[in-house]
Formats: sequence, structure tokens, C-alpha cells
Amino acid sequence: MSFAVEVDVPVPMRDGIALATNVWRPEGPGPFPVLLVRTPYGKDAAGTYGNPKLPDVFAFVGAGYAVVAQDVRGTSRSPGVFVPHAFEGLDSVDTLEWLAEQPWCDGAVGMWGGSYMGFTQWQAAVHDVPALRAIAPVMTSADPYAAPWRSPGGALSQDAVLTWGTLSALRNLGRGPADGHSGEQDKGGEGKDGKQGKDGEPGEPGDAQALLSGLADTRRLHDPLPVADRGAVTRHLPWVGQVLDHPERDAFWQEVASIDRCGDITVPALHVGGWYDVFVGETVRSYTTMRGQGGSTAAREGQRLIIGPWSHADGTDLGTFPDRSFGLHSSIKAADVTGAHLRFFDRWVRDRTNTPDDTDRVDDRADDTHRVRIFVMGVDRWRDEVDWPLPDTRHTDFFLAGDGRANTADGDGVLTRDAVPVEATDTFLYDPRRPVPSLGGTVLAVASDVFPGPADQASVETREDVLCFTAPVLEQPVEVTGHVSLVLHVSSSAPDTDFTGKLVDVHPDGRAILLCEGVQRARYRTSLTDPELLEPGEVYEMTVDLGVTANVFLPGHRIRLEVSSSNFPRYDRNTNTGGRIAADGEEDVAVAVNRIHHGPAHLSRLILPLIERPGSESGDATSTEART
Repeated sequence: MSFAVEVDVPVPMRDGIALATNVWRPEGPGPFPVLLVRTPYGKDAAGTYGNPKLPDVFAFVGAGYAVVAQDVRGTSRSPGVFVPHAFEGLDSVDTLEWLAEQPWCDGAVGMWGGSYMGFTQWQAAVHDVPALRAIAPVMTSADPYAAPWRSPGGALSQDAVLTWGTLSALRNLGRGPADGHSGEQDKGGEGKDGKQGKDGEPGEPGDAQALLSGLADTRRLHDPLPVADRGAVTRHLPWVGQVLDHPERDAFWQEVASIDRCGDITVPALHVGGWYDVFVGETVRSYTTMRGQGGSTAAREGQRLIIGPWSHADGTDLGTFPDRSFGLHSSIKAADVTGAHLRFFDRWVRDRTNTPDDTDRVDDRADDTHRVRIFVMGVDRWRDEVDWPLPDTRHTDFFLAGDGRANTADGDGVLTRDAVPVEATDTFLYDPRRPVPSLGGTVLAVASDVFPGPADQASVETREDVLCFTAPVLEQPVEVTGHVSLVLHVSSSAPDTDFTGKLVDVHPDGRAILLCEGVQRARYRTSLTDPELLEPGEVYEMTVDLGVTANVFLPGHRIRLEVSSSNFPRYDRNTNTGGRIAADGEEDVAVAVNRIHHGPAHLSRLILPLIERPGSESGDATSTEART
């Protein structure tokens, strides 16, 4: 394979800034279809091309695509100030239009990339640029409020904001004023007075060490209150302060939420996610929203979804975690993410029905009846499905029951499908100074000692502020695949507090393996834009979004629900005051007496998406072999 590479090609934006861009062109006169990735992590970094979660660039070029990688504004070799999300829509439009004018481009462009590189795709897609034919967002979101910066329940995703924000602040600090890292950032990110930070002050001595210390020790990064007091981070990435200043899903968030403009998006999308990825709920929502409301037939019919047992952190793409391994066949390599990208782009960028030079490549039109590919945990097997949600999903209530002593795994909390005849109330104290620690799950965990994934929850299940409701030992397999939700009837002594939930698979050896989780901030129980405080002591019904999963609970296992009021630092701690949580210090926080009510008058219940397919012991009678 021969190809030519041009480095640091300046691509002009409408305001005069030129963004540094690398161009990889196959051998031959062209013109070629183009695949574009826009990244804040350095277009020249090996991770842009060697990350196993992303497709193989050499395979793209070898298949006859020109590959274009661009440093987004204010990062690496591109000038300007980096303000997350602020410029990605129009800068992507300008880049796409520039590409379409190049003699080596045939006018058809696809976009690819994961995480922040996915944000740029969604923000480009709403502008309906003729050259853009398809996008392939990997582990990302079309609604940055819901993931990764806050959550569907309104709590701050503190681990994601402070970890990623610290890394980005370090990169900004390293650029220095000569590279355009200066200026207080407003919504448009323009420098106002040539200085940096909330008060126009330059970086302080020791900022680099403070940032590095926070990444090395999660207690230094997350524990201090108030959360808004993160001087080194906000000096070098003022956007973090904006995130903290906008706890509601207001115009600040709506302007960058491509999901709100799905009718303007006319291109198909290949969505790739992981069951333990911070973005997984939004990956699935983007797929289902575009399937139903995309702006063209191609957009609606061209959606594809792949989800494996992976997290966002590097190194977990093998499907192997400290407390649970899913086997080598669960890896991203085994899932053939590169092949999936090539089939998808050949179909929608090239409009090909077959690839004459590669007889092993599968015609994507054959996938029209199976748009979804998921790894089903428990049986640890890949499976092709018609759509998501699975058409044969049966949402089933599992009622919370017991005599009011569900505290810890040794308590009397029960999950039952039967009607609960007796009213009872479980009570616990939630102290923000002593939160329930995050164990695994969907933490970002880019550079901290908090690891993601299917962690054993046994140690937190000994705490009095963790309620455990457990079903009997299973005699037959039970498959749970889809969206999991929790309806709680709650009361609190505080004007505002949080309620958290976790779905757990209890193994015969005692491991309590986390499957999915969520939080609901009480003030946002009815609206993310119009908060409403609680009346202390009054009983309210609220729904907690626990995310998505695919797991077969095997015979000998038990289904368990954990309920509490914190999951830290995955989510920030509600200070229980009803005020601005990010600004509350140690002296402001209050202890809340929180109660879960259940019984015939208060039907608190876990709603599980059951899949029942007769003829298969493991519940996956329609499983197909992996195409690898």
C-alpha cells in the first residue's frame, strides 16, 4: 500500500483562523471519498490512529479513502482558544466545504471518531452540509448535558467534568499565551483582555503541580468543597466554571444539543458504545431518536448500533476487568470495529452495494434486518438484533418489599413480582461528608485511581446508608436487555437531595457485580429546566433512569437493587440545602433523613426489560455467530 501525507495543511475558517490539518491520500490520481476526524487530542498523536476503540486509518487508506485529521481550534497546532463545543459546528461546516472543493476529493465525506471527536460530528450534522454523507460517532453523545458533563437526572458528572477538565487545562497551560491560550472566555470563546481566568489573572505559580496532583490522587481532585473552588482548572479552562454555573438544562446546553435538532440531521450514523461507558445511555438514545425522528429516510433507515462490554477508559476494550472477565471474544478487536466502519462508509459515502476488491467484506444492505449488534453479558455472547429496543421486550415490575430494614445486604429488603400487601418505610441518613464511594460503573476514569466497569459492590453493601432489595435465587435464566428504570416513592427532611440506584447481578460466590446505575436530583424530578424543591416530609413519586444493559442472570444468581443518595465521585454530592450545590462549602452541608416508601399505596418498583425467547436455556434463541 502506498500513500502520500501532507502535514499541517492550513484550512481557513470564516473568521480568518486556519486550522492545522493532515491529509492522507491513497496512491493514484483520485478523486477519492474522504473520511474526516476532528480532534482536540492532537492529530499527530499515536492515540488518534492507534486507539483500539477507533478504526484502523491504514485500512481506510488501503480501501481507497483519503483520511483527513484536524486539530480543533485552540488545540495542538491549531491557533485560537479552546472552548469545548463553542466552535465545533461552524468550524466543521467550513472544513467540510473546504474538502468538497479540493481536486482530490470526489465531493463525498464521512466523519468518524470517538468521545469529543464524536461531539464534532453531531454538531456538524445539524447543518446539513451536502458533502457530509454519514457519521460514525464512537462512545459519545448528541446531548452533552445528559452525558458526559451532567446526567439525565440533573446531577453533575463530577468525575467526568473534573478529570477531563483537568487534563484539558493542562494542555492549555502547556500551550502558553504565544499559542493563543489567553483571554477570559465568554460563550464565543473570544479573548476580552488578553489575560486568563475569572478575574482576568494569569496562571498562578504552581498551577501545573496542582493539576497533576489532582490527577494522581482522586481525593485531592474531588473531595474539597465547594466544587466550584477549582482555581487551577478554571483559570486554564474557564469552561469548567460555566458547566458549574449552569446546573439546569438551559440555553447554554440546548445550543449544543444536536439531539434537539434531530429533524435537521439527514445523514445515517454508526453508533458504537460500551455497557460501562459514561456515554452509553446517550449512545442508545441517539440511535433510537434518529431511527424515529431523523430528517430523511436515509437517516432513519441508516442507523446502526454496536455495544460491547467496554468502558471509556483505555485498556478496558479487551472486555477484562478486575472483578469480571467476558472472554477474548468480547474485545473491540473481536467486534471488528474497523470492518463495521468500512462496510458502513462503503454503503453511505460511496453508495456501494459490494466491494469488488475485498470479497470478505459483507454487503451492509444485508444488515438492514439486523441493525443492532450487542454483547449479552452473563452468557457472554455477541448477538445480532432487528432493532433497539428489542421488539420482544416485556417491561416487568419488580416491587420493593420488606419490613423496613433493608439497610445493607444483610437487611430484609426484597424484590418481588407479586403485589406487596403491607406498607413499610426504609430509612437512612445521607451525609454528604461521608458519601457512598463509586465502585466501577460508568466513571470516566481517564487518569484516576477510580476504575470503571463491572466492579463488585460487596463493600458498599455493608453501609447503613445503602438499601438492598434482593430477589430469590434464580432457578431459570432471566435476560434483562434494554432500558432499566426505577420508580421510587420518597420523602426527605431536606428541601433537596438525591436518590441513586444500581442494578446488580449477585453471583453464587457472593460477588455483587454492577450492571447499570443512575441518579435523580430531587429538584429536577419533573423538569431539568424548572427546578422545584421538596416540602420536607411530603411523599413524592420520582423515576430514576438507571441506563441500559444486556445481561442474562443465570440460575443460582440473584437480581439485586441498591438504593442510596450518593455515588461519589461518579456524581457530585447533593449538599441537601436547596441552594447552589457547586458553591456550598463544608460549613453549609446538611445531613438528610431520607425514606423509601413501598407497599400497596406506594408502588416503588424496579422496571426491568425482560427478553423471553422459548427454546433457549440462556434466553438467546435468536443469537447469531460473530462475523469476524
